[in-house]
Amino acid sequence: MELTFLGSANAFAAEGRYWSSFIVDGKYQFDAPPTLLPHLKQLGVSLPDIEVIFITHQHGDHFVGLPFLMLDYVYISKRTKDLTIVGPPGCEAWLEDFAERVYPNILSGSNYKRIYVEAEPGREQQAADITFQAYKMSHVSESGGPGAFGYRVRIGDKTVAYTGDTMFCEEAVKLGEGADVYVVDCTYSDGCGPEHMGLDDVKIIRKRLPPETAIILTHRNGLPNVNGLNNTLIAEDLKTFRF
Repeated sequence: MELTFLGSANAFAAEGRYWSSFIVDGKYQFDAPPTLLPHLKQLGVSLPDIEVIFITHQHGDHFVGLPFLMLDYVYISKRTKDLTIVGPPGCEAWLEDFAERVYPNILSGSNYKRIYVEAEPGREQQAADITFQAYKMSHVSESGGPGAFGYRVRIGDKTVAYTGDTMFCEEAVKLGEGADVYVVDCTYSDGCGPEHMGLDDVKIIRKRLPPETAIILTHRNGLPNVNGLNNTLIAEDLKTFRF
């Protein structure tokens, strides 16, 4: 498994780093920040080869880049095969509406089908050729909104899990169970909360998961000290990890 971070920072682009997201094996994209398109191109990713995009929640640093990818699919890379987009309940309506507001008629001019899969915690789901499970996370949500979701995804013979944005909760531990690689919100280099996890939370998760599960810290405001934390890595912009 090859996992490359497009960015590693929080919504404030801490330390001049870009918004957190990553791609696995050049096919499975996790979140779509504003810099999605230029970073995919810097990395040399073949855009039509992206099969699934996982969107964790409705905050802008996690989905605003999607219309620019859709624009490229119409005018530059000429996508024709289906694209699967996984997201919170109601994701099709708000993502399609947002894309049309950014570039009117961009969807009607496309030659590919967008297949939306709504997260349904508690059961195994299918997205293109892979299976996944969604977990409801504990993050800020607007009144009546769908909230935030983490995903555990089986890709080939490996399993990758991703919290998205969350405070510490039992689901954040359960999500990492059985994962080979676990990408974790570590917004705070010291302490924890509010609204996100920090290094204190990571220490709890590290103790409760088996040592062979690699934990990668992302969405960070600074550089957490991981000395003494077994198999715990730190995401960096455009950095690739191989497992």
